[in-house]
Amino acid sequence: MPNTTTTQASTNSSSTVKSTPTATPTSLSETLLSSGGQLWRSKLSWRVAIAVFLTIMSVQAIILASTIKTYETKKIANIVKLAKTAIIPTLDYKNTDLLAMPFDKGEMQRLIAYTPISGFSVYSINFDLLGYKGEPTHVFINDLDDLDKTYRSGNGNNYEIVLRPRDLNSRPYYIVTRLNSSQVTQDVINHVKQTIWVMLLLSAFVTVVLMIALGKWLLEPIMFLQKNLIAAAKNPESPYIETSHFGNNDEIGNAITLTQDLIRQNAKNIHEIKNRAQDQIHRLAYYDSLTGLPNRTSFLEKIAEVKEGASNTPYENNMRSAIITLDLDHFKDINDSMGHNVGDAILKAVGIRLRSSLPDTVIVARTGEDEFSVQIPLSGNMKTAKQAAEKVQGLIRMAPFSVFNEDFQIRASIGVSTFPDDGHEPDQVLKNADIALNRAKESGRDTYREYMEDFDHAVQARFQMLRDLRDAIDHNQLTLNYQPQLDLKTGEIIGAEALLRWWKPDQSKEGGQWISPADFIPIAEQSGLIVPIGEWVLETACVTAKKWHKAGKNIRIAVNVSGVQFQQSDIASFTKKILKKTGVEPHLLELEVTESAFMDDIDHTVKVLDELHALGVELAIDDFGTGYSSLAYLRQFPIDRLKIDQSFIRDALTSADDAAITSTIITLGHSLNLKVIAEGVETIEHQKFLMEQG
Repeated sequence: MPNTTTTQASTNSSSTVKSTPTATPTSLSETLLSSGGQLWRSKLSWRVAIAVFLTIMSVQAIILASTIKTYETKKIANIVKLAKTAIIPTLDYKNTDLLAMPFDKGEMQRLIAYTPISGFSVYSINFDLLGYKGEPTHVFINDLDDLDKTYRSGNGNNYEIVLRPRDLNSRPYYIVTRLNSSQVTQDVINHVKQTIWVMLLLSAFVTVVLMIALGKWLLEPIMFLQKNLIAAAKNPESPYIETSHFGNNDEIGNAITLTQDLIRQNAKNIHEIKNRAQDQIHRLAYYDSLTGLPNRTSFLEKIAEVKEGASNTPYENNMRSAIITLDLDHFKDINDSMGHNVGDAILKAVGIRLRSSLPDTVIVARTGEDEFSVQIPLSGNMKTAKQAAEKVQGLIRMAPFSVFNEDFQIRASIGVSTFPDDGHEPDQVLKNADIALNRAKESGRDTYREYMEDFDHAVQARFQMLRDLRDAIDHNQLTLNYQPQLDLKTGEIIGAEALLRWWKPDQSKEGGQWISPADFIPIAEQSGLIVPIGEWVLETACVTAKKWHKAGKNIRIAVNVSGVQFQQSDIASFTKKILKKTGVEPHLLELEVTESAFMDDIDHTVKVLDELHALGVELAIDDFGTGYSSLAYLRQFPIDRLKIDQSFIRDALTSADDAAITSTIITLGHSLNLKVIAEGVETIEHQKFLMEQG
């Protein structure tokens, strides 16, 4: 039911609201009897009462369940503390024979007779059993991993714990102590019984009080309110409602009064709402709600109207205009760092500046989240699309945008096409402006580009590459080559890196051509195809590696993982599945990820790397030194190996800077106990240089 508030009543509305008085109870007892009868007959009151009773019971049951273990733990801790207190004074501090029991017989008898200790076993610091007394213990100590063991018997009557030297005033013994914990079990049972009785009494008391109050203060007003709402729903323009006898001194009475006012107000406004609905729908369909500017649909229609108005006039052939699309650079960073309220305010400010700074003959629209489109007639002092683009760029750059007492230097990438030179239909010209905009982004942003047919050809080539790549996947045109990894000290092959290659067949005399990974990998990442391709690479490489291992060559296989694959797929689960399927030992698989892939989402990165490390897979940072090269993540992430980017190795012999960087990375890796691999070692001189660096 609409409840729009307005300050202007409709003058031609025929809606009326009829009210009728209701009889009121003459005494308090009559009121209580009336409310009580309604209370016990009402399904709502029973539902509320049962829900409250069960809720209170459930909450208390949860609290009880969550505290039982703590209660039991405290009881056991008291017994353990008592045992420590009893054992420490009985230790024979004069005994220098560390392979002898640190107690005399009398003290051991007294410990078992007068303390909760029912038995104990004593081990030397080297885990040799020196002796035991009393009941036999279940915990045995063989190494350091056993020191954290505890034991609780099935009936809960016995509890065992290992006391270390730090618990024994630095005495060099490990003592497995068996404690009588039967009283703990009984204490827990008594605690639960007492708590359940309190729960039942409290829940019953609260429910009864609620039921008494429910009828008078809630049920009767709700039924009255329901009656009025039903009347308003049946005839919203002319409802028949009763006059309320409930005062405004509480929330429910006030709510009833407000509801009746809203019903009357709704009846008065509904006629105006109907009349304005069509206009509002039109505005929502054709205008941006944030900036008030035309949206993409309206922008195209307005361009079509300009074209239609110029048709069949002497000026038709001279009616040229620039169609501009601009995208705010790095606007997502503003939303993420400052909040969407700041981002929305900046969008409004950009729209206002464009609209107020350009002539009325110019059409300004918001056609995307952070994208605006402008149509500027090319006439007067502005005769070229380039001049129009520079004009819009100058408006964005002319001054910072002041939002919430802060100044923001906003820049924009701009694409411009010319109507009708670059297309006779509005949507075609706007599409070409979008293509030019994308080229401006690729050129580094904060610039403009005019549309050229070559841009369209590049888009078509990229699209064709994507189609061919899909065909390559379907027809098994992708293959793997394996680049050896050598240990420079021994000359042995210790690993091999899987390299993805694409032989694309064609009608040439060669029968096809090799497509460079630099050409198709970015397209695979943009389209999401890199995920299935990466999974195929991992499985194929592991199958090949298993064949090598069966032939007696246990070398490690290294597989590159795309940043997209790392962030979007469940790489840990898939790796586990492939290891199980192929039978490759986890330590013979290395996954390589570039530094940039690590930094997109640190929390996700840590989680995934920990999962992979738990599988036993080795992890490497690929192209180290070209990205963030942060010591923080080298300490935080479970990395096994650094791979020095080949750009440093290639020029290390001729560039002192690259040689220093290479030496520094090697030293850094070794200091962090990481293995270091250098890529791009092509000559003996490079090999000698790296061997000198260790």
